[in-house]
Amino acid sequence: MFNMLRFLCSIAALWLAVGFSQGYADNARPNVVFILADDLGYRELGSFGQKLIRTPNLDQLASEGMRLTQHYSGNAVCAPSRCVLMTGKHPGHAFVRSNKSTKPEGQQPIPDDEITLAELMKDQGYVTGAFGKWGLGGPDSSGRPLNQGVDRFFGYNCQSHAHSYYPSYLWDDAQHIKLNNDPPVPGHASLADGADKSDPRSYDEFKGDDYAPDRINAAALDFVRDNKDRPFFLYYPTVIPHVALHVPDDELEAYLDLRWKDPPFTRESGYGYTPHFTPRAAYAAMITRMDRYVGNLLKLLDDLGLAENTIVVFSSDNGTTHLDQEVDYTFFNSVGELRGLKGSLYEGGVRVPTIVRWPGKVKAGSTSDRVSGFEDWMPTLLDAVGGGDSVPKNIDGISLLPTLLGEDQPERPYLYREFPSYGGQQTIRVGDWKAVRQNMAKGNLEIELYNIADDIGETNNVAKDHPELVTKFARMMEEVRTPSDIFPLVPLDDPVKSARKR
Repeated sequence: MFNMLRFLCSIAALWLAVGFSQGYADNARPNVVFILADDLGYRELGSFGQKLIRTPNLDQLASEGMRLTQHYSGNAVCAPSRCVLMTGKHPGHAFVRSNKSTKPEGQQPIPDDEITLAELMKDQGYVTGAFGKWGLGGPDSSGRPLNQGVDRFFGYNCQSHAHSYYPSYLWDDAQHIKLNNDPPVPGHASLADGADKSDPRSYDEFKGDDYAPDRINAAALDFVRDNKDRPFFLYYPTVIPHVALHVPDDELEAYLDLRWKDPPFTRESGYGYTPHFTPRAAYAAMITRMDRYVGNLLKLLDDLGLAENTIVVFSSDNGTTHLDQEVDYTFFNSVGELRGLKGSLYEGGVRVPTIVRWPGKVKAGSTSDRVSGFEDWMPTLLDAVGGGDSVPKNIDGISLLPTLLGEDQPERPYLYREFPSYGGQQTIRVGDWKAVRQNMAKGNLEIELYNIADDIGETNNVAKDHPELVTKFARMMEEVRTPSDIFPLVPLDDPVKSARKR
């Protein structure tokens, strides 16, 4: 009896040891939080030079981590940028290369055989959640988040739906959840006929009761609480600060006190989103509201004892909107010395403010100017969680982990971008050199050449001085990409050339 009892005790002790060991292993694996702003410009955070908009939580995050000062979004607008982030493929290989709406709701879906970052994190034993704007496939398509590795989704599926911050519903996994906005506020509307444009009350019809970003932030916090005892991947693509200019009055008031000269946006041309009586104050308040949401998340990580073992990444899907009547990017110096805005492959459209915090791993208050892009996050994050062997071989991303850990790392061989919309554009960056093509839809293949180290504003085209580089980059611009039938880049993807390249 004694021997049997000792044997059973030994077995129990072994199981406890295995359990504790496994628990320790799970707890040792870092959680991952990836926060993606929407249309946030390179200079719109205090830590990246902003002087007028308050972003205390993100500035604190930067002081506790690393700023990436030459990091590039996946593309110049929403959907293709998110596709690069989720699939690790640059825009010349990515499935989605421009915005393309589908009916009744959603954007061009990524197919089933695309492997996403969420799927790979799930394969590593992580519970996965996405909260905010998805944009990679409608609710009944192969691209919907629940079909692409996301265990929990809450927010907007469709980019057009996300133009309103006071909608009638959001997606809660595969179901609608009704919001208390009766009626909902449209994303695109004009002042009522005969409305007094100088009366702030004329703009009250564009205010709602149930602010969707509040709901999204609450759902993201719940996800963290629900999964605090196991490793999680939280993808938080917030819709802020994409227009329309919708923000609760309690956030707006602090900027009204500054008494900026702030002429109303009235949408008299019929172009744009919804009118606002104080558009400068509204835009600043929206970014501060986003910063507040980030602060809520960071505080919760602290309160739950998770901050030390959580990688937090913050970035933006592209540069500041070009709608200057709604967003006064000159007043805010939104892209600083950079050229271009959203929709452009010049620096201002794709160079984005990026911060990484990983306590004990990433040096606090550090900066890296190594060129990197959204395609790099798939291998970087998988390397960081011990899943580097699972990275697909056909991606274009290069792990940034050595750079984040303060180690020497060779520069990228090249960084490539293409965008068939906004006239058709193509760029490739090799070292400090950047080749640019514009107006390709009109048949233009002329290359502009800039030395970014000497000319960050891309004001001095030196192509005539370096014909050998122009020839080299023109060849590379064809070799590093494959044609797309859905998103053709004219004139490279004309029927003759497309057939030949296949």
